[in-house]
Amino acid sequence: MPTLHLSSIPYLEPFLFGAAFLLLLGVLSSTASSRMSVPILAFFIVVGMLAGSEGIGGIAFNDFRLTYSLGTIALIFILFAGGMESKWSIVRPVLAPGILLATVGVVVTSVLMGLSATLIFGLTPLQGQLLGAIVASTDAAAVFAVLKAKSLRLRGRILPMLELESGSNDPMAVFLTFVITQICLTPNLSLLSFAPHLVLQIVIGVLVGYLVGRGAVRVINQVVLDYEGLYPVVTIGTAILSYSATQMLGGSGFLAVYVTGLIMGSRSFLHKVTLLQFHDGLAWLMQVTMFVVLGLLVFPSKLMDVAIPGLVLSIILIFVARPLAVLCALLPIASLTIRKKLFIGWVGLRGAVPIVLATIPMNAGVEGADLIFNIVFFIVLASLLIHGTTIRFAAKFFDVLIAGKLPLVERRVASNMFEVVLEQSSLMLNKRVVDIGIPTTALIVLLTRGRDTFIPRGSTVLEAGDKLLIASRKNDVSDLQELFKH
Repeated sequence: MPTLHLSSIPYLEPFLFGAAFLLLLGVLSSTASSRMSVPILAFFIVVGMLAGSEGIGGIAFNDFRLTYSLGTIALIFILFAGGMESKWSIVRPVLAPGILLATVGVVVTSVLMGLSATLIFGLTPLQGQLLGAIVASTDAAAVFAVLKAKSLRLRGRILPMLELESGSNDPMAVFLTFVITQICLTPNLSLLSFAPHLVLQIVIGVLVGYLVGRGAVRVINQVVLDYEGLYPVVTIGTAILSYSATQMLGGSGFLAVYVTGLIMGSRSFLHKVTLLQFHDGLAWLMQVTMFVVLGLLVFPSKLMDVAIPGLVLSIILIFVARPLAVLCALLPIASLTIRKKLFIGWVGLRGAVPIVLATIPMNAGVEGADLIFNIVFFIVLASLLIHGTTIRFAAKFFDVLIAGKLPLVERRVASNMFEVVLEQSSLMLNKRVVDIGIPTTALIVLLTRGRDTFIPRGSTVLEAGDKLLIASRKNDVSDLQELFKH
């Protein structure tokens, strides 16, 4: 009987070597990215393009089905990690504007971009709307990465609003892309006939995501595993289960995964800090892999054919479609000033999601899909370079940036005690102690307000300048820093 040796599998070692080289090259280029204020994700795309068939690497890759599958897996873990890093107590106040941005904002952007693409590229109205749907949503991976890298302190609740929008607007874009692709193949269908299905997708996605998130926390806290290394396996399985179960039930798997992460991130469970760090690293691996693969898919020579009209369409997206969509979506939210709305309109980064969605009409054989893919890729690259490099400038220009250092834990009093000072910009102000969401294993021991020092009750309302002395476990430090930095 012949024996199979690992070395007998053709091209395995060169493939592994190439993959490792591209990953490390992309990561090491992040230092140059920081110095040049260019989003690191743009570097990963360039690395992929250089390694592609028209680059110095000469790697021929054009498998759009595999790309869509890889993109789906990557988005599962990116959205799960983004949800875990959020807190329900922070997301809840921005739920209404976040939902409006994720629905109305996506639809308005889709329509405006579809009309523009039809006029500029001479596409049919249906092809134009397909392109508009593909580029309509902001990208969670790009938004999370850029906002984290810039370490911006924004006025009010702009930051959680942007994170909620980017984490929850993919279902609408995915739905529109699938439906319009189907209409392209079967013209007698209508968009309105799919509306009940959209509502069902959202309801199932939220419900399954909530149940899986609650169940995962209970399992982690009550089932004692013999090896700590198994806990990341549990959370990986949780993310995949949330997505796959929801999809099989006819819901939005991406929305379910984000909700699952959000529910888990808002509760205390064993090894939470370690698991957050693990999934942050896994999300970065997914981002790096996807942007390199997407770079491999593109032929630079074809991009040049759509460069000028693609640039015009990108400018329309950045300066017209996205701002107008945000203004329309947030029209009922009177508490947001026009400056804040315009800044939110500026943070409309596109990333891996539109490019992955562009593979759907490619796989379905829609006429003009190849042109649409190249246009989408150009728009994504332009958005990363323009949006990503100007976010801090835009925050200053629209006067939504708070100067100074983050109001984090200021100093360690003892091995398990910390002092926190609440600044004027803190979201903890005017909240009762019981409502601020500190971990159940942490306790506010003393509160100093001016010359008065007292033990706060759950009903004590926090004020600017309050100094809190908090006793906690070491494992709670990361959660406390995350909580008090907003």
